Amino acid sequence: MKTISFAVPCYNSAAYMDKCIETLLACGDDVEILIVNDGSFKDNTAEIADAWEQRHPGIIKAIHKENGGHGSAVNAGLKNATGRYFKVVDSDDWLDADAMAEVMQYLRRQMELKDPTDMVIANYVYEKVHEGTRTVMRYKNVFPERKEFGWDEVGHFNQSQYLLMHSVIYRTELLHEIGLELPHHCFYVDNIFVYEPLPHVESMYYLDVDMYRYFIGREDQSVNEKVMMGRIDQQLRVTRTMIDAVDVMSIEDKRLRQYMENYLAMMMCICTVFLRMRNTAEDEEKREGIWRYLKEADPVLYKRIRHSLLSMCTNIPTELGRRIGLGGYHVAQKIFKFN
Repeated sequence: MKTISFAVPCYNSAAYMDKCIETLLACGDDVEILIVNDGSFKDNTAEIADAWEQRHPGIIKAIHKENGGHGSAVNAGLKNATGRYFKVVDSDDWLDADAMAEVMQYLRRQMELKDPTDMVIANYVYEKVHEGTRTVMRYKNVFPERKEFGWDEVGHFNQSQYLLMHSVIYRTELLHEIGLELPHHCFYVDNIFVYEPLPHVESMYYLDVDMYRYFIGREDQSVNEKVMMGRIDQQLRVTRTMIDAVDVMSIEDKRLRQYMENYLAMMMCICTVFLRMRNTAEDEEKREGIWRYLKEADPVLYKRIRHSLLSMCTNIPTELGRRIGLGGYHVAQKIFKFN
């Protein structure tokens, strides 16, 4: 069994996928790299993937499939994964060699254990390459360092401080056991990936190292503000999926329940902000619709989220209220540099 399976979703990624794959190869011979070609047609992504497999048989596997979107590519990677652990690395991102040396050392120790850690966490870095800036997202204030722990030892997450796909490594079998499957032809499914499995995670380990380098700044990138506005229906779909996937209020551990509630509140805020940014009568109906969906699914959770400060600020009625909410969003955008 390999120590870890890296799934690399690729869609017309020829211009940058090599750098990503090279950083994964540097992790050692006990890794599995699954290059998932998700129906690329504009460039030679497929040929590049096959060439990598030919050069590194037994480590790299090229998987070719019809286009199904990011979630579909992650599903294909997870289905083919044979490693003890599983991590998604997008083809325009990369992993830091020094950080991964420490992460791999810990993962290799888990290979010797009957009950390995469910989730390993490390920092990620927003790399705004075109601006020449970088922002490190770390968790020193939240998690104990270099020891296995459970939710009862987790501290307080700050505003905008969440676990993202970039920062987590799951035990593969855990994902298989819960039957995790992401929606096809839909962006923003990484939110489901770091939300749905958490109630099943019992043991964690945190390393304060800058593991994942998250490239941000391309105009066609899914987190680009204009792109997000155009894909608001997919954001709504993901949020509804998250509402359905987890019965938040039934979670016994108070810290985990609070985290799940806050994450869902953040997703509701994103939907609200971009619908109000688009500012049409249809978008207003959609904004009311997503809040109604949450209320019908869980009235108690709806009440808690709807009356949170974040929600109240972004849902102020009238045109002035809309402008105040959008102004607050843009201030947060500058501070936290999330897109």
